[in-house]
Amino acid sequence: MKKKMSLKEKKEERWGWLFVAPTMIGLIILNFYPIIQTIYQSFCKTGDFGKGNIFIGLANYKVVGSNPETWQSLWNTVKYAIIEVPFGIIIALILAVLLNKKCVGRSVYRTIFFVPMVCAPAAVAMVWRWMYNTQFGLLNNIFHTNTAWISDPKIAWISVGIIGVWSIIGYNMVLFIGGLQDIPGDYYEAARIDGASEFRQFLSITVPLLSPTTFFIVQTRIIGALTIFDLMFMVMDKTNVALKKTQSVVYLFYQYAFTNGNKGYGATLVCILLIFIMIITVILQQAEKKLVYHP
Repeated sequence: MKKKMSLKEKKEERWGWLFVAPTMIGLIILNFYPIIQTIYQSFCKTGDFGKGNIFIGLANYKVVGSNPETWQSLWNTVKYAIIEVPFGIIIALILAVLLNKKCVGRSVYRTIFFVPMVCAPAAVAMVWRWMYNTQFGLLNNIFHTNTAWISDPKIAWISVGIIGVWSIIGYNMVLFIGGLQDIPGDYYEAARIDGASEFRQFLSITVPLLSPTTFFIVQTRIIGALTIFDLMFMVMDKTNVALKKTQSVVYLFYQYAFTNGNKGYGATLVCILLIFIMIITVILQQAEKKLVYHP
């Protein structure tokens, strides 16, 4: 039988609900309700002046699924993730290992690498657009070329991906440093006694024991890369000839939902992206059981 709570326990329970209530209300209003509303709108045709939505069933999904622009934007998003996620993680891991050692100015270097994370996206986009400028850009002046870094459809997605890697390295690095500091130093001392080189220590100790942190970064960065918007919105102009080959699904959603006023179509795009992310997440969760080492 369930034990009857005392007056003190009931009072503590009420206080507990009172403390978590603001967070729960915020989640319901700012997260759960918009999700439900978006799913509902994906089955509707936007009414005149954005009001009076008309339920049309799966019509939006048929139109979105048959539109080549949808799959092109999804492929653009995947290509961006292919650049940003692995390179952002590998470079951040190398930097974290180097900056986890005792060296002069370690804190300064950590701060320098983390600065891009706290910079305003608009400022980042402005600086990189200047660097990529075909006529007066820093890169073309250094390499003595005339490359259209962000207006050539063949390389524009790579250029945007490089900005993403540069922007996220500091965040990944800080997480890796936190994971490295949780690894006991006894393991490295024993390995040195056995004659293991630093590279062997990295492969046999650092990589396995850092795998939970690595998996967390991989999963969160894949989701972050697949939902990229602000970077592409500020770097790529609407008149850019390479826009069709670089725009992400969220960018396309913005165009339809807010520029064209077709919220039903835009909501459908978001729902398709949500399904895609859920599939990727399930695959990653299954892979965790085999790839992540839990001591």
